[in-house]
Amino acid sequence: MPQEVKEIFGSALASKVRTLGPSMTRSMQRVAEAVAKDPAGCAALTVTGLAELTGTSEATVVRTARLLGYPGYRDLRLALAGLAAQQQSGRSPAITTDIAVDDPLADVVAKLAYDEQQTLADTAAGLDTVQLGAAVAATASARRIDVYGVGASGLVAQDLTQKLLRIGLIAQAHSDPHLAVTNAVQLRSGDVAIAITHSGATGDVIEPLRVAFEHGATTVAITGRPGGAVAQYADHVLTTSAARESELRPAAMSSRTSQLLVVDCLFVGVAQRTYETAAPALAASYEALAHRHRR
Repeated sequence: MPQEVKEIFGSALASKVRTLGPSMTRSMQRVAEAVAKDPAGCAALTVTGLAELTGTSEATVVRTARLLGYPGYRDLRLALAGLAAQQQSGRSPAITTDIAVDDPLADVVAKLAYDEQQTLADTAAGLDTVQLGAAVAATASARRIDVYGVGASGLVAQDLTQKLLRIGLIAQAHSDPHLAVTNAVQLRSGDVAIAITHSGATGDVIEPLRVAFEHGATTVAITGRPGGAVAQYADHVLTTSAARESELRPAAMSSRTSQLLVVDCLFVGVAQRTYETAAPALAASYEALAHRHRR
C-alpha cells in the first residue's frame, strides 16, 4: 500500500485496508486506497462517483465495501464520514516509521515502538474472533497438536508449542519440512495442525498442512495473506497484519510481531477452556524451574 494509506491510522477501516490490501485485485486496491486516503471526500460520493474517481466499476466498489466488512456501499459511506470526523477533531499527525541509516538511536526506538503498536492494532482489528474461537475449541480438545513454521515463523511456532506444553497439552513444532510431513501423516481426526506463514505461500509449511488436512486433522493457518495457497488446506484462517518492510527491517521481523499476538490470543483462549487442568500444569512447570531462578 502507498505511504498515504500508512499515514492513516487509529481506525478499524484503515487497519482492514492495510491487512486485506495484498489479497485484493488491483481495481479493488484503488478503491480501498482512495477511501483510506480521503475518507471525507469519498464519503460525499455516490457509488457511481467513487467508481469514476478510481477508474473502476460500481460492482468493484460494492465488492470492496463488502470485503472491508460492510454490507453495502451505504454502510461504507457512513463509516467514512465517521472517520473523517475523527480526523478533523485535532489528532496529531502520524509519524513515518521508515528508519534511515543515520537515524539517532532514540529515533530508532521511537519508530520501532510506534510500528509495533500499529502492527498490533491492525492485527487485533482484522482478527476474526469466530475463526479464533473455532481454532481455540479444536486445540483445547486435541489429542495432539503439530505446529509448522520456518525461518522467523519457525520461532513463533516454537513459542506456541512451549506455551501449550506448559499447560499440559501434547504439542510439537516442526521446522524441518521432511519431519513435518512424516509427522503429519500420523495425524487424524481429533488432532490439530497449525501452519504459520506470513506470505501464505511457503511450500515447506503448506505441504505438511495439506497432508494433515487430507488425513482428517483440524487445520489452522496463521497468515498475513488469507487468500494465499495455505488457506485452501485450512479449516480456520487467522489473519495477521500486512508487514511494513523496509531496508533495515525485513518483513519477517515485522510480521513476527503480529504472529505472536495471534499465538498469544490462541493460547490464552485454550488456557481458559482447559483452566482446571491448565492452571495446575502451569503451576507445576513454574515449580519445576523455580530452583534455577534462586541460584
